[in-house]
Amino acid sequence: MRPLHVYVPEDTSRRYPSVYVIQGMTGMADAWFNVEPWSPSYPDRISALAPDAVVVLVDAFTAVGGSQYVDSPGIGNYHTYLCDELVPYVDANFPTLPEARHRGIQGKSSGGYGSMISPLLRPDLFGGLATHAGDALFEVCYARDFAPAARALRERYGGSFDAFWEDFRSGRPVLSSPHDELLVNTYAMCAAYSARKDGTVDLPFDIETGERIPEVWERWLQFDPVLLARQPAHAETLRNMQAIWIDSGRHDDYFLDLGATAFHREVVAAGTPAERVHFELFPGTHRGLTWRYPLSLSFLVGRLSITL
Repeated sequence: MRPLHVYVPEDTSRRYPSVYVIQGMTGMADAWFNVEPWSPSYPDRISALAPDAVVVLVDAFTAVGGSQYVDSPGIGNYHTYLCDELVPYVDANFPTLPEARHRGIQGKSSGGYGSMISPLLRPDLFGGLATHAGDALFEVCYARDFAPAARALRERYGGSFDAFWEDFRSGRPVLSSPHDELLVNTYAMCAAYSARKDGTVDLPFDIETGERIPEVWERWLQFDPVLLARQPAHAETLRNMQAIWIDSGRHDDYFLDLGATAFHREVVAAGTPAERVHFELFPGTHRGLTWRYPLSLSFLVGRLSITL
């Protein structure tokens, strides 16, 4: 079992809805406890909110920085870990209401992505989601990085990701190169969406020109939550969900405000009742969004507490 932290209400004589909080790229469960100047940590915010819910802070960090909460030979079976290991463990050891309509998932960025796809793939487990600037609309948020990544690999690493990782893990300061964030993120997405059976990856772009490779790019698009939401079975899942919170800063650095808008359109098109949906674009970027979590947590807990 990976590290996790669980908030439990003081009164353990009753059962509560549960919310799984998953982190963005490079996130670790222990990082939730990092304190920034003049700002409480998220565990502190949860304690202050004192929700009538079991709140599970999940760890899904990997050697390449993140898992995207999918099963892949390039990173491991993190979707299976979340759904088939962690959820049963929490239900067996904490006072939860063990039904999908009382279970939600929340996250930002890659965590927001996982919060969108996990209920679509496992509606038997999750009845609510909150996505803060989650990865969506891949042609907007990911494809824009292909040309800069190809150029960075050419200029610094002879066109080789292996050479990049050798340098990155050489002991030099982490993220000390201006190319680090771009190349780590690009490779991590390849490991999630287009890994081979042996764990190596197929790039979705030509390493010399940055042009998309259609057959690999199509493999990525199969994971795009906007496109997944358009499939009839997934649209039905969205229509039946108890709670959906979608938000993003209007000036998100990765244009995930556009992905949030696109995903919200699909939620509306699916016919999800309006009282179950919150959509908001607020002033802000991709940074400093911890203050948004208690807002969506309150929304999720309120909706997931409803008994039929």
